[in-house]
Amino acid sequence: MPPVAPVLDQLDANLDQSLERLFALVRIPSISTDPAFAKDCRRAAEWLVEDLKTIGFEASVRDTTGHPMVVAHHDGPAGSPHVLFYGHYDVQPVDPLELWEDDPFDPKVKELEPGRKVITGRGSSDDKGQLMLFVEACRAWKQVHGSLPCKITLLFEGEEESGSPSLKPFLEANAAELKADFAMVCDTGMWDRDTPAISVGLRGLVGEEVTIHAADRDLHSGHYGGAAANPIRILAKVLADVHDENGKVTIPGFYDGVEETPTQVKASWDALGQTPEKFLGEIGLSIPSGEKGRSLLELIWARPTAEFNGISGGYEGDGFKTVIAAKASAKVSFRLVHKQDPEAIRAAFRAFVEERLPADCTASFHKHGGSPAIQLSYDSPIVTKAKNALSDEWNKAALTIAMGGSIPIVGDFQKLLGMESLLVGFGLDDDRIHSPNEKYDLSSFHKGQRSWARILAALTA
Repeated sequence: MPPVAPVLDQLDANLDQSLERLFALVRIPSISTDPAFAKDCRRAAEWLVEDLKTIGFEASVRDTTGHPMVVAHHDGPAGSPHVLFYGHYDVQPVDPLELWEDDPFDPKVKELEPGRKVITGRGSSDDKGQLMLFVEACRAWKQVHGSLPCKITLLFEGEEESGSPSLKPFLEANAAELKADFAMVCDTGMWDRDTPAISVGLRGLVGEEVTIHAADRDLHSGHYGGAAANPIRILAKVLADVHDENGKVTIPGFYDGVEETPTQVKASWDALGQTPEKFLGEIGLSIPSGEKGRSLLELIWARPTAEFNGISGGYEGDGFKTVIAAKASAKVSFRLVHKQDPEAIRAAFRAFVEERLPADCTASFHKHGGSPAIQLSYDSPIVTKAKNALSDEWNKAALTIAMGGSIPIVGDFQKLLGMESLLVGFGLDDDRIHSPNEKYDLSSFHKGQRSWARILAALTA
């Protein structure tokens, strides 16, 4: 195996140029959920393809029914492993724009506090900054050694922030081309600014939109109030019933398949010293709202949730309008753990709503995706090698943690391509992803490149 040390030196020398490349990608407003930015999504895919070609990848833009995929291949030494690296080039919308301190698509390096520089802009962390770390590691390997340490396939999608509707069909149609020995996913984070982490647990997700229908039109609240059913009131009561006074979800069968976290794992989490005051204090809160009697990390990593993500109904403009709305809607998401069945959860929620409706009212539902939870081995050889490589770079033992979020692609890799995934990322909790003023620490960007170079060396040694 060629030595990694000169590759690390090359990454140090390339830092300014790598920043310029990231800035060029961040400047492209590849907002996948808004059709107005469809051309920009394609432009981002084309930019990546052209950049990858300069490294020696055989890269192409691959059309789907939605935004295109980027697929790239590079050979490695005979007998070396074949890895598939996944990231996404699309970004979230920037609303509300007035809360941004700078143009979200005009990236900069700013000093957040003395000694701490950050990269600003939409996608700087999620996920353009993250995916470019691996690309830069590959670039430095080629510049130093003229080759890569293993066979690498890259898959960058353009719809992760809008539900990935094209991803599963694309994986199914191109399974033979994309299958590798294992996958690597970068859309994760560190424990803190100085402590790298590998994620081995991911919560699943069920998204539902429910609409309560009552009268055939909006009604005058003076004329009909007290007689006509009010769908906003009905919806509010249904949502209030979802949790009991101890934060437990009351939907029948909701906890089927939920297992207790092993005692030794909970003990290792407790040793990290995370508290509600520290975790919630950063967002102006202090009291956990989930199941009572559970630790903070248990609540966000190992317990299922039901959350309300949006409610609408009636007059929502400026001023006041005295109407009883004809309908009211809510967007509800469930984070799943262990062996919970997404479709069983969806059916149970719909039945829960139907049982609480007045006889002359109805409910309609709209499905917003679903995926089961993922639990990977804490002690697989791949995880062990990556942990050692991360520990060498950061001079601090890398942690194996779980995640509160969901990355459905990990399950798709497992089910459709028969591959386990290594989840390594360098995002931080305060990166403000999906919010105004998204940023990415310069230390994450620099040491993240070096970390991936070390991981490639460790996995192919």
